Amino acid sequence: MKIVVCIKQVPGTSQVEIDPETGVLKRDGAAAKINPYDLYALETAMRLKERCGGTVTAVTMGPPQAEAMMKEAYMMGVDQAYVFTDRTFAGADVLATSYTLAQGITSICDYDMIICGKQTTDGDTAQVGPAMAEYLGIPCAAWVGEITDVDEDFVTVGQDFVNVRQLAKMKLPCLITVEKDIYTPRLPSYRLKAATKDRKVEMITFADFKDQDVTHYGLKGSATSVERIFPPESHDGQIFMKGSAEQTAGELADIFAERKYI
Repeated sequence: MKIVVCIKQVPGTSQVEIDPETGVLKRDGAAAKINPYDLYALETAMRLKERCGGTVTAVTMGPPQAEAMMKEAYMMGVDQAYVFTDRTFAGADVLATSYTLAQGITSICDYDMIICGKQTTDGDTAQVGPAMAEYLGIPCAAWVGEITDVDEDFVTVGQDFVNVRQLAKMKLPCLITVEKDIYTPRLPSYRLKAATKDRKVEMITFADFKDQDVTHYGLKGSATSVERIFPPESHDGQIFMKGSAEQTAGELADIFAERKYI
């Protein structure tokens, strides 16, 4: 089975810079990590490889510094890794991001299944995976919490919809987005780190894509724009109270009333 897993670098801290003109995150040089949900996608891909045989290819769209993240993916057992990187892709919304990923994947390899994390911690839209499937013209199942059966033609998955669980059978090739409860992600392997230290991460640019219309990518290809984005505020003020339950309850009530919470 040929499996492609999509991963993304997200800010590793809440202290991030925002471009005042475009309203997007400044990712160059910022502390970064693998999107937590994508670790579950990576583990799902590795479990399927162990179960069915085949290969796992990891892809991402981002700045050249994403190479370090892809090296970490090698340490988890990924066979090949690609970074789609070009200034043309910068500032993309969900529409342009999913189109870029779809174009990038079709330019590098064939696939039986594409696996994505449910969402990213810097965007939280949970839309890129399904949008990619639309562009690729393949079936998609989101919120997958279990893979119950898979063979060379079909895969059956369990989808978790809060109070409802649904089984879906799809013909390959297809795309799934996985929940965090599907598997426990493995840790990077020191043995694989040594074995893959010289393995190259391929850099794919706009020139490698079949579609050379720049209006389909980045800010030009984005149908939406962010009105305002900002890092979460941190509150360092703390109040410590001592005394009986009656005393501290009274003090808390006074504070809440003063701040007009009650």
